[in-house]
Amino acid sequence: MSSGAATALTPVGTLVILRHGQSTWNQQNLFTGWHDVALTDQGRAEAVAAGVTMREAGLRFDASHTSVLTRAVVTQQLALEAMDQVWLPVQRHWRLNERHYGALQGLDKAATTERHGAEQTHLWRRSYDVPPPPVGTDSDEHPINDPRYRLLPPDVLPASECLRDVVARVLPYWHDVVAPQLLAGWNVLITAHGNSLRALLKHLEGVGDDEIADVNIPTGAPRRYRFDAQLTVSEVDYLGDAEAVAAAAEAVARQAGT
Repeated sequence: MSSGAATALTPVGTLVILRHGQSTWNQQNLFTGWHDVALTDQGRAEAVAAGVTMREAGLRFDASHTSVLTRAVVTQQLALEAMDQVWLPVQRHWRLNERHYGALQGLDKAATTERHGAEQTHLWRRSYDVPPPPVGTDSDEHPINDPRYRLLPPDVLPASECLRDVVARVLPYWHDVVAPQLLAGWNVLITAHGNSLRALLKHLEGVGDDEIADVNIPTGAPRRYRFDAQLTVSEVDYLGDAEAVAAAAEAVARQAGT
C-alpha cells in the first residue's frame, strides 16, 4: 500500500469516525476512560441507527478500526450488521482507546464538580494539557493489571492522560495505518471514543489547543471526511438529522455540569 500522494487514477478514500453508543457509565454520568463497560439498550440502538444512516448515505467500507474496549467493538459490530458489512475486516488497537482518566475513573462527574469545584473539574475534563491525578500500578484502574495489555511494554500504559497525551498516541496509528489506507483509495471506518476521536479531529481539522475544549462529539453520530490528494480535509459533515446531532453534542457538554 503506497504512502505517497494519491494519483488521479486512485482517488483518496472517505473516512467516517463514529463514537460508540451510550455505555452504562455514560448513563450513570461516570468518568469511564479505559474501564471496560457495556453498551446500554439505548447505546445498542444508537449503534444500529448509525449503521442505517451510513447505509442510507451509500457508504461502503474497505477497512475498519476500533479500540480494544467493548463499547467501541460492539458499536462497530452492530453498525456493520445494519450495513450488511459484518464481514468487513476489523483492526483493534489500544491507541484508539478512550483517554485514561486516572483517579477520576468511576467517579460521578457532577459529584466531582461539587467536590472540587467547576473550574478544577473543567480543567481535568476539558483542558488540553492538564491530566487528572494518576492511579498507582496497584490499582484495578491501571491498565498494567488488565490482561488485554499484557503484551505491551509497561511504560506505554498510562496512569492518567490529558488530551495532549491522547493526541501523541493516536497520531502514530493515523500516520502508519489509516492514512496509507485512505491514500490507496480505501474507505475507512473508525469507531472509538469521545477523546480519541477529538484527538484525531484536532489533527485533521487544525483545531487549536484552546478551541478543542469546546468540541463535543455525540454518541452514535457518524462524522464523514473527504480529502484531497494530500490528505487535507476538503469536506466534513455529520450524517443524519442535524438537529438531533446538535442536541446530542450539547448533552455531552452538560455532563459534568460545567
